[in-house]
Amino acid sequence: MPQKAAGSVLRPSMDEGEAGPRRLSKKARHERILAELRASPTIRIASLAGQFGVSTETIRRDFEEMASNGLVDRTYGGAVARPLGFEPAWTERYGAMSAERDRIAAVAAALVQPGEALMIDGGTTALHFARRLAAVARDLAVVTNSLPVAQALGANPGFRVICCPGALDAREGIVAGPETLAFLDRFQANRAVVGASGLTVEGPTEINSGAAAVKRAMFRRAAERILLLDHAKFEKPNLEVVCPLADVNRLVSDAPPPPALAAALAEAGTEVLH
Repeated sequence: MPQKAAGSVLRPSMDEGEAGPRRLSKKARHERILAELRASPTIRIASLAGQFGVSTETIRRDFEEMASNGLVDRTYGGAVARPLGFEPAWTERYGAMSAERDRIAAVAAALVQPGEALMIDGGTTALHFARRLAAVARDLAVVTNSLPVAQALGANPGFRVICCPGALDAREGIVAGPETLAFLDRFQANRAVVGASGLTVEGPTEINSGAAAVKRAMFRRAAERILLLDHAKFEKPNLEVVCPLADVNRLVSDAPPPPALAAALAEAGTEVLH
């Protein structure tokens, strides 16, 4: 049997780039951290570092990234999972995952043909999409309940931009309510393009009930229903389920969904693009 050198210790590497016996990818580690926090909200950094075989500094970086993506709230010595009914304002979320959202916007914009009518809701990914459309598309009519989206689309003089009436939700930069829903029922669209706070095997999930109602109304009035969602929102439950997966024709993301969610999407007939 090979002899171990005197004084040496066999242990998992603490360096981020090296593999160890309990090493997970960063994405998988974030998913496990969220699961742990939901099950036991008092877990500390040192405990998670030991469990995953990484340094405490790695866990701190995980927490910072997850907090910037709206998944957790930082606490002294750790973090807690965000409650299902809370989300930061859109202005706080916009800077997070910009590269990923730009990729989503590029894929989604390539689906749009000149002369189409679209419905686009609010949210940070929808705003990336609107800015991409304004740069590359032409001859579109767009109905939106989002003030930032309307402003971004207005940069293209070849677009006809129609803004919904309704009660202002300044945190989300949208209007919603009965007037908004009644207004949407006047229109038909080739495509409805919406975002969501999360996506589970039940369907897209949303924190804001007014926004969820607008998404449903847009989906009802469109021939094709497209969901834009970054990978951090996969398997993320929230207060309200917007619709069943089968109501979503296409999911556009920056990465493939995890296996269980991918299987549910395939069973629902939802095409996944990334």
